[in-house]
Amino acid sequence: MEERLFWLGFSVFPGIGPRRLQKLLAHFGNAKEAWKASRSDLRNVGLGESLAHAFERFKDGFSLAEYQKKLKELSVTFFVLTDPKYPKLLRSIQKPPFVLYIKGELVSDVPAVGVVGTRKITEYGREVTRFFTKELVLNGVVIISGLALGVDAMAHETALVERGKTIAVLGCGVDCCYPRENQRLYERIIQSGGAVVSEVPLGLSPSRGLFPARNRIIAGLSDAVLVTEGAEDSGSLITAEHAFKEKRPVFAVPGPITSQLSKGPYQLIKKGARLATSAEEILEELKIQNANRKTTSQNSKRKEIEGETREEEAILRILDHEALSFDQIVRITKLTSSVIGATLSLLEIKGVVRRSEDGMFSTQEGLTHSTTSPNV
Repeated sequence: MEERLFWLGFSVFPGIGPRRLQKLLAHFGNAKEAWKASRSDLRNVGLGESLAHAFERFKDGFSLAEYQKKLKELSVTFFVLTDPKYPKLLRSIQKPPFVLYIKGELVSDVPAVGVVGTRKITEYGREVTRFFTKELVLNGVVIISGLALGVDAMAHETALVERGKTIAVLGCGVDCCYPRENQRLYERIIQSGGAVVSEVPLGLSPSRGLFPARNRIIAGLSDAVLVTEGAEDSGSLITAEHAFKEKRPVFAVPGPITSQLSKGPYQLIKKGARLATSAEEILEELKIQNANRKTTSQNSKRKEIEGETREEEAILRILDHEALSFDQIVRITKLTSSVIGATLSLLEIKGVVRRSEDGMFSTQEGLTHSTTSPNV
């Protein structure tokens, strides 16, 4: 039986993680010898009596051949840390998974960006996630996320709509879809030539403790991480922290200061994340030539602009004639402060509206509001 299958066996036993396996490999020389070691030998390596006994009982009831057969039946492949095809970026992190399960096709040697954020996504969050993801995908970037509701799902969905590749990292076995609401999205990711990956064995249900470990894999597979929206306690901040640790660039999208879901990105910016107002900044960091730069430049010079929503249209209509303060915009449009804040932030990111140093808002120079808009 080949060496890599013993690595696979260790991945199924819950008491052995990356660090313990490295310890066993250093002592026994390879996974095969470690797998065949006696309880006393394992105890002497530092596993402890209870864990060594648990592993002995686990081996008595586990068949590597049957498990391998099950993988094939479910069309699940795997890489171990020593495999040439194991993702280089992921291998370089401090604690890489020693086995990576894959359902679908794992795209490698292509620029990848982790796009993460809150599950409780707002309309603003949807728009900016779609806005950034689309531009990244159109420039050949693979989108990495966690298949969660909210920002994750929007990032995967946008990548698929734009015919790009996306990889979902799960906190459960790759044969399980969590959350269940994203079952169709899970299937489309695989069918489109992307992949669903995990470090945990088949059939393992999600649990709270697995998600922080899952987040380190999202960061590990990514050349950069983008947080589009999230509260101060958002799990996406854990992904960003892992990226910081691994010296990967972290980008955060500013949002309305009145929103609790803008606090996460602002917190990251204070820690050293780059404030992101366009995908261009991420592409430049990754040294990717923006294939859409010429088109974007031409579009920004067009004389007439239109709001994509009623709120955008209302703001652009009044800013077409003069620069106004935030309070003036609220008073004239009769929209709430939170709606105005979110809409202005989005218009700034789109490059349609600018804010001067004295806090006045106006349309960008050379742009004129169209009096007819098909969208409102």
